[in-house]
Amino acid sequence: MENEIIREVYTCPHHPEIRQDKPGKCPKCGMELVKMEEKKEHKHMEHTCGAHMKHEHTEHVHEEHKAHAGHDHAMHMEEMKRKAIVSTVLTIPVVLYSRSIQELLGFSMPEFPGSEWITPLLSTVVFLYGGVFFIKGMLDELRLKKPGMMTLIGIAISVAFIYSLSTLVFGGKEFFWELTTLIVVMLWGHWIEMKSVLGASRALEELVKLMPTKANLIKNGKIVEVHVSELKPGDIVLVKPGEKIPADGVVIEGSTHVNEAMLTGESKPVPKKAGDKVIGGAINMEGSVKVKVEKTGEETYLSQVLKLVKEAQESKTRLQDMADRVAFYLTVVAIGIGGLAFLVWVYLEGNLQFAVERAVTVMVIACPHALGLAIPLVVAISTSYSARNGILVRNRLALETIRDVDAVVFDKTGTLTEGRFGVSDIVSVGLSETELLRLTAAVEKHSEHVIAQAIVEDAKEKGLNLPEVKNFRAVPGKGVVGEVEGKQVAVGTNLLMEELKVELSAEVLNRVKELEFQGKTVVLVAVDGKLTGAIALADRIRKESYEAVSELKKLGKRVVMITGDSEEVARYVAQELGIDEFFARVLPHQKAEKVKELQSRGMKVAMVGDGINDAPALVQADVGVAIGSGTDVAIESADIILVKNDPRDVVKVMKLSVITVKKMVQNLFWAAGYNVITIPLAAGVAAPWGIILKPAVGAIFMSASTVIVAINAMLMRRLLK
Repeated sequence: MENEIIREVYTCPHHPEIRQDKPGKCPKCGMELVKMEEKKEHKHMEHTCGAHMKHEHTEHVHEEHKAHAGHDHAMHMEEMKRKAIVSTVLTIPVVLYSRSIQELLGFSMPEFPGSEWITPLLSTVVFLYGGVFFIKGMLDELRLKKPGMMTLIGIAISVAFIYSLSTLVFGGKEFFWELTTLIVVMLWGHWIEMKSVLGASRALEELVKLMPTKANLIKNGKIVEVHVSELKPGDIVLVKPGEKIPADGVVIEGSTHVNEAMLTGESKPVPKKAGDKVIGGAINMEGSVKVKVEKTGEETYLSQVLKLVKEAQESKTRLQDMADRVAFYLTVVAIGIGGLAFLVWVYLEGNLQFAVERAVTVMVIACPHALGLAIPLVVAISTSYSARNGILVRNRLALETIRDVDAVVFDKTGTLTEGRFGVSDIVSVGLSETELLRLTAAVEKHSEHVIAQAIVEDAKEKGLNLPEVKNFRAVPGKGVVGEVEGKQVAVGTNLLMEELKVELSAEVLNRVKELEFQGKTVVLVAVDGKLTGAIALADRIRKESYEAVSELKKLGKRVVMITGDSEEVARYVAQELGIDEFFARVLPHQKAEKVKELQSRGMKVAMVGDGINDAPALVQADVGVAIGSGTDVAIESADIILVKNDPRDVVKVMKLSVITVKKMVQNLFWAAGYNVITIPLAAGVAAPWGIILKPAVGAIFMSASTVIVAINAMLMRRLLK
């Protein structure tokens, strides 16, 4: 039989692609790796109480997933904060007892036997307690042959420490205070970075917390409280008001409203009745309902969302690749320029202390600390935001690409329209439209025809009370007749009107011709022997589609529609929405050809469809967007999945793309751009004019760029509201 076991892997909180079997530090940023669980399939395992194993496994994974990433990262962050505080406290006397500081500021500290050892001894403690973190990181990077941030800091503080110790024996100007302040600034900068990453990661943890742990299982007519891990497809659960729905399923009894805001971004409570699907983690707001479980474990909507978000955060982006390359080259350049500066100043001035100081400052100021944070932090924020708003990004490259598409192609049925037959127009002469609909629906409620059901449903949606009907009769192939409140009402075709010798109305008939030209189905309504009106039915255009098309055109996108419907229907919908171009009578397998046709004109194309018969077109497009997938998020053909049936979310995706890429580019500039000015200054090119950067000042510059990158990424949240 097949089974699964859990193995521990260690990964970086903001470089998830880094994975190893044992603890350590991230080779890219030096952050302590966090323990996670990874499922691995094993075949032909011995059968040992499978039900018990499943329960233990599911519960363990659920709880561990919630706890490890955030908890371990938080603990490491507290350790970093403790190192920073202790090092800061020890650095204060180092600075105060430093000769160069006393001479610079014109003060002196009390001296006592052994006071001359305060600076070197406390500096050594700071180096061994706070600095060893960076030394270990440097060794890890060198072992993996990936020199980076930790290598630069490690070399800088090691050179500074060794040189300063040598001055105690051979004489010269030490810079213990520069060493300790450098370590302190780097520790605080690292802590700020970790805090930023933890803040972004917690948004994903909040999604995990949405799933309840207990469920009310109905078993043999009794209610038994069980752990959600014990539920299986086919089980019936009772969900009381205020409780969370324990698993994906379908309502089989009762009616209520549920809050899906944290799951799909739907702000309004969603009505649910027998036959409606519900999502595990949604909150039941009103009456008790019985739900038949359909999906459990990894098949549930929430598990699929978490999987997609994790994949999106792990997937590389073009800008991330660029950042990694820049960080590597920056490290090589910094070591090269630092070494060159050392040799040049030794040759020009013969001042070993000044030459060491220049080399150390170059390596500190060029440290690609911020580069390691620039892209992952933006990715973490954008993916968690999109998941909470029902936008699931399967392919991060698609999120970068969609802002540049020239044309957005919509499938009509179920995307721009509701995908169901409904009342689109009411024509009335002598009666109000509401009264005509009320009388018509009263007669039609006794018919099982699809047109009749659509008319009755529309009347109910508008809150109309339907009166009783007397003497109802159906005329096969022609329509229905009945007496409503003393009035003879007939609903049907021209043939029915002729048979009943109804007095026709030119005004109504002319309007009927217009509606039929638009491809709509029209039924005539006669009251007391006179043609009083008509009701047109069609696949109704979504109200949201008007705003979606308008907003896309404002963004400069060409909006195109593909449909299998007739030319008349397609033309009407296109004109109604203001669509630039449409293709009618297109079979499902031909949709990809139409996408190719647009691409052959030199356009980048985003295809928006339902993800089922649109799959070939979604794959062919530069970006495939599946819309209205409901609880089924496992659509392999789509790059981006929109959970709600709302075409306006396409506009949201484009705006999210613009903001995300903009923040990535800004962060790359703040993380690397300042080096163009600061590295030459650190090397001492402006020394003849008295402009000299100290190592500690270089550390402040470097840490400032990290803080700016973190703050800039966090400001995304304001733009996304």
